[in-house]
Amino acid sequence: MESTKTLTSRIYLIGYSYSGKSTMGRQLSEKIGYSLFDTDRAIEEKYHTSIPMFFNRYGEKAFRIIERQILFSTADMDHVVVATGGGLPCNDENIDFIVKHGTAIHLTMSVDDIMERISKAHKGRPSMSGMSIEEKRAFICRQMEERLPYYTQAHIAIPALHLHVDDIMEELERLNILSP
Repeated sequence: MESTKTLTSRIYLIGYSYSGKSTMGRQLSEKIGYSLFDTDRAIEEKYHTSIPMFFNRYGEKAFRIIERQILFSTADMDHVVVATGGGLPCNDENIDFIVKHGTAIHLTMSVDDIMERISKAHKGRPSMSGMSIEEKRAFICRQMEERLPYYTQAHIAIPALHLHVDDIMEELERLNILSP
């Protein structure tokens, strides 16, 4: 008997900041012929500002409200890879939505690797501005510990450090989520 493989309509990439969600989202969407929807870019375009400027002007609470509205708008999208902000899935309502409305892929990364990427980043995270290296490490460790219960609800977890788009493709095919 031949197994039936389905093609998921929405793929959500979740994980901590700097884990490569936007980059991998772009590569994966091109590879499978889906469109890319980056929640941070959508907010920046809608409000004509950067995420750090939005945080500074309106605060995190306002940002999370807008972010949820953007997330819920993906329910009407088909054939899309959604690259989420690092904190977007980190409440019960958002992670429940993500796992119910698509295939969630958690891009995992160690604190050391995140620290390395942050040190090379052109723009910093608003919540870490003015912090020393030790303070940033402690902040990331604490935040990752708080977020892990949400991230681990993803359907798939894949180490992101040397990730290639074909690794995600293989995992989606292995789980009968994406036709080879």
